[in-house]
Amino acid sequence: MRVIAGRAKGRKLKSVPGKGTRPITDRAKSALFSILGADVIGCRFLDLFAGTGQVGLEALSRGAGEVVLVEQAGLALRTIHDNLARTKLEDGAQVVRADVFVYLGREAEPFDYVYIAPPQYYGLWVQTLRALDAAPDWLAEDGWAIAQIHPTEYEPLALQHLALFDQRTYGGVMLCFYAKLEEEDDG
Repeated sequence: MRVIAGRAKGRKLKSVPGKGTRPITDRAKSALFSILGADVIGCRFLDLFAGTGQVGLEALSRGAGEVVLVEQAGLALRTIHDNLARTKLEDGAQVVRADVFVYLGREAEPFDYVYIAPPQYYGLWVQTLRALDAAPDWLAEDGWAIAQIHPTEYEPLALQHLALFDQRTYGGVMLCFYAKLEEEDDG
């Protein structure tokens, strides 16, 4: 596990001890950031269920203006802090120890990207997207919510404010991209 590109390119990252996290593969992470492209530069990036922090760290390495990493587990938080120190990417990073759903229950400050990579097979990605759908101000007008799941977890979601606009599968990793629905003009 490593940072693929940017200021911290090639820096190795620590894994969270145990089997509680499922880090994204380099192939899927590389594809994700190819899709995001230069739009990541200067963006606000929210990494929910941050685990090792590697997706948020990749965003910082590639020029994100601010990355907030939300994680509840103590070992994962320690790993995120270690990985920030290893990569020297502490500036621009904010690590928040919180339950994701409690965090999303507070007042929103819009992010350009909200990355969702919860533990597999518990339906937490669905719950998280529904929480974002209920509070769409978490996303900037042209912002995206991106869920990282196993392909067998996917199910179509009926959402009011968000819509699936793309889906990519890289082996055992599926990335589902959601954006705000355009508001209809009443006039």
